[in-house]
Amino acid sequence: MDRPLLPLRTALVFLLAALSGAAAGGLTWLAGEGTARGVLAGLAVTGLATPFFDRLITAGTGEACRKGHDHG
Repeated sequence: MDRPLLPLRTALVFLLAALSGAAAGGLTWLAGEGTARGVLAGLAVTGLATPFFDRLITAGTGEACRKGHDHG
């Protein structure tokens, strides 16, 4: 078994989403909102950050480079 469990791109997306959720949950808890609201805020940010980072980290199609060169 020489292949990884998750591709590198997927692992990076999940890692960034988890870090974002942990930061949001921690900041919510530090603001005095309580543990339950901190956990809910962290889970909500994790759920919203996953598709955001998935779109942010493209699959390597190179469309952004071609679009920039088309305009001059």
